[in-house]
Amino acid sequence: MFAFRLDTAAGVPPYLQLVQQVRQAVLLGYLGEGDQLPLIREVVEQLAINPNTVSKAYRQLEQEGLATPRPGVGTFVTGSTGATVSPATYSALRKRLDRWLRDAHAAGLADEEVSALVSVARRELAQEGVA
Repeated sequence: MFAFRLDTAAGVPPYLQLVQQVRQAVLLGYLGEGDQLPLIREVVEQLAINPNTVSKAYRQLEQEGLATPRPGVGTFVTGSTGATVSPATYSALRKRLDRWLRDAHAAGLADEEVSALVSVARRELAQEGVA
């Protein structure tokens, strides 16, 4: 079952963190069309947040066409992010990324340095027209 988590240090509003997590789960194939999202009361109990926060996130997902509420039943994934990459490709890339992150941390890089390195690489690829 899909479970949300919150990062209080992220500087991102909680409702937006929930939306981003659903987007990512759909993109990566962890959630698919017809899958049920956790009930609002379950998320409230799990994360100790206001029910309005969860409702706001679910409304945002509905506006984006990613989820649809079914009164008395719950909220279900009804759309996709439009990604054209297969879940198998994501899985293979994720494994390589995990290895790279382990190597970076073994080399002594802190999270901030890893993020900076990734940002620079993405920016340079964008300048080359690759990304």
